[in-house]
Amino acid sequence: MRNAIFAGLLFTLFTYGNAMAQQERDWDAVELTITHVSGGVYYLEGTGGNIGLSVGEDGIVMIDDQFAPLTDRIVARIAELDDGEIRFLINTHRHGDHMGGNENLAGMGVTILANDRVRVRLVADMLPKGALPILTYSDTATVHLNGEEVHVFTVPPAHTDGDSFIHFRSSDVLHLGDVFRTNNFPYIDISNGGTLQGTLDALAIAIGMSGPSTLIIPGHGEVSVRSDVVEFRDMALTVAERVENLVLSGATFQDVLAANTTAEYEDKWGDPERFLRGVYAEVGGQ
Repeated sequence: MRNAIFAGLLFTLFTYGNAMAQQERDWDAVELTITHVSGGVYYLEGTGGNIGLSVGEDGIVMIDDQFAPLTDRIVARIAELDDGEIRFLINTHRHGDHMGGNENLAGMGVTILANDRVRVRLVADMLPKGALPILTYSDTATVHLNGEEVHVFTVPPAHTDGDSFIHFRSSDVLHLGDVFRTNNFPYIDISNGGTLQGTLDALAIAIGMSGPSTLIIPGHGEVSVRSDVVEFRDMALTVAERVENLVLSGATFQDVLAANTTAEYEDKWGDPERFLRGVYAEVGGQ
């Protein structure tokens, strides 16, 4: 019970702090960049999660939407690439830097899809009705537009318990949401059902699906290939084994931090503390 209360308090503080930071930010200064990936697939970088785009004569399928104050600029930037209608928005998971623009886009007539558990959590958080996905799936869904099969499927609870991967089958592009990122260690959001084992399992699914020509859009960072996901998965597995061995020997979390379990990885993936907290909790640390 105490852990649940603590997790809820952390979420409240995070949400409040995030809202305050949004109010203070200069959104007009955010640079929005669109990069071609393969076929009819592009991705848009701004601030928050990478937005995937499938464009063509049938309209646009959008993956994630960043923050609400950016919606108008994001839509205008997409129109510079293709002035077709944004017909579908798919949320990879429930975090605000990936679905903060939901309500705005729904107001423009865009249909929002997400995993069942994403809607359940957003309803529990009392988000406005317009921000909620109106089509949900427990397993898979496929959008057929522009000669592209945009295949959406759930993965084991990893970053959260509502994560989805999106495979643009014709273009051979995978969007992995925040389960994979190139500029941070994995983020296991325990308060939203994320798990270490699910992260490893989901990354294994992505690796198994990827061929020599598959391109991979991370939740944050640069377009990647299969070997990058393998490296990320192997790093997470190595660190998890080190932390588990320390926990079995009676180490506290401060002991884990002091043990430099991530030393050789920090130049590439930055500050490990958030990842280590998730790993420590899952392998039995108190």
